[in-house]
Amino acid sequence: MATIRPITVYGEPVLHTRAAEVEVIDHSVRELIEDMYVTQDAAHGVGLAAPQVGVGLRIFTWTYPDTGDAPNVGHVINPVLTLLSKPVQADPDPDADAEGCLSVPGLGFPVIRSSHVRLTGQRMDGSPLDFEATGWFARILQHEYDHLNGTLYVNRLEGKWARRWKRSQRSLRMNQPGVTWLPGVDPDPFGHGEDDAHEHDGGDHDHTEGHA
Repeated sequence: MATIRPITVYGEPVLHTRAAEVEVIDHSVRELIEDMYVTQDAAHGVGLAAPQVGVGLRIFTWTYPDTGDAPNVGHVINPVLTLLSKPVQADPDPDADAEGCLSVPGLGFPVIRSSHVRLTGQRMDGSPLDFEATGWFARILQHEYDHLNGTLYVNRLEGKWARRWKRSQRSLRMNQPGVTWLPGVDPDPFGHGEDDAHEHDGGDHDHTEGHA
């Protein structure tokens, strides 16, 4: 039976380190992916990377209704993400480009992303995965892929948004190792109620607010 795992918070070393390739897809990897699905669901997230549950492996999951030809609920092992378009605007829109992250709980800031990407990798049964994504789903994939390279969306902030993040980081003392929160047990940092459909990580506002 799948288990909800604690989510690591900014400052935990595994979040700031490049995750390792999965060499063998065994029972422990399949169990991890199932746990990630239930953890992501309990946290009202649209995406979740393995480092966010304390495991430094190149795996992430997603759940999103508008994925085009890709599965609405999916996972990828050892992904390779290719940007197929460059961002066109100079500054992020504070609403349309806002992300959030389950590992930066309770905050949200805008980030410019590519609107078109290609993802390749493997499923847990060993079969290949290869599709293109656009719009908010492309944002989710970029957000999660960043996690596997030790980058959080707040590391991509610029200008006033970077300054606001630094102030929030200091005030919340969000740079300490060993901090986690457990979805379904600890208070929801994004204020989701039982009937609240807001989603995070991975792009992580309602359409995705980057809670991922």
